[in-house]
Amino acid sequence: MSVPPELAGLSAPKGAMWRALRTVVTGYEKVSSFSGRGRPPVRAVARERLMTVNDVRPEAHGVVSLRLVPVDQRELPAWLPGAHLDLVLPSGRIRQYSLCGDPTERACFRIAVRRIADGAGGSIEVHDTLRPGTVVRVRGPRNAFPFIPVARYLFVAGGIGITPIRPMVHDAIRRGTDWSLVYTGRTRASMPFLTEFAELPAGRVHICPDDEFGVPDGKSVLAAAPDGAALYCCGPPAMIATIRAEIPAENVATLHYERFSAPPVVGGTAFEIQLARTGVLVAVRAEQSALAAVRAVLPDIAYSCRQGFCGTCSVRVLGGAVEHRDRCLTDAERIDAMAICVSRGSGRIVLDL
Repeated sequence: MSVPPELAGLSAPKGAMWRALRTVVTGYEKVSSFSGRGRPPVRAVARERLMTVNDVRPEAHGVVSLRLVPVDQRELPAWLPGAHLDLVLPSGRIRQYSLCGDPTERACFRIAVRRIADGAGGSIEVHDTLRPGTVVRVRGPRNAFPFIPVARYLFVAGGIGITPIRPMVHDAIRRGTDWSLVYTGRTRASMPFLTEFAELPAGRVHICPDDEFGVPDGKSVLAAAPDGAALYCCGPPAMIATIRAEIPAENVATLHYERFSAPPVVGGTAFEIQLARTGVLVAVRAEQSALAAVRAVLPDIAYSCRQGFCGTCSVRVLGGAVEHRDRCLTDAERIDAMAICVSRGSGRIVLDL
């Protein structure tokens, strides 16, 4: 069984098992599970460090991986599969990327980024401006997609969704657990780390590019699961929706997923935001986030995850009632602040913008 040297030493995560806890991060929705009492902290103070881009490597069509090393050459903090970094780009944009290397490698972090031509500009900046020797600011790592130690897994990855799944697979290999991987993408050329996974046992790895096999349906994906598996899935919204439609399933014990977009607004009602610094009134539609509405007036407003995890879009509230839907602010912080990517107002609220 071929395991890349950089992933050969993965160790199993420790701590409580997870059940029925929803967390969100970095533009993805993550559903995990928790069997202990209470809940883990959803936000920790993340130290910011300067790191140098040590290597930029093409991994697939439109995908590059970056090896980041600390400027001060100090040992990096430990992390577990599912963790991510906040990458502060030279422009000031903040983007979050899953760690896809070896958690036991304490001299560097590794991430992979797909270029999204019609995105908000972060991935384009990574591809066009980050070169070996470029110094960037990095926060984290943090983990809101915890990898639970169980006996059986089904891993499902869509395209760049392989990044958090990669260290999980190799951890399962190291521990000798039962596992299967379904890896999808538009074409083989678009699927990062494909050669590496193609070298693993064919009975466990199912490589299914859309142009060869069509878009997989949920039933065929779940058929690859060992009985009683924990299903870890990362990919685009359509893939996640297809799989969720088949849950509960007899052979899947728990579902853990992340998706590459902000979640839809559920149960929203229209309200207004008054921007205190200019007096401008911004109408927020029932199906629209406050962030999206404000960006139409203030396009340079800071944001990152769009799912209430990172706190980048937190804004001071000067008046009005807020419905808090975030997982980043403390109760004390919510007294006079809100994360406008997910939280909403009632009637009219006044923001310090």
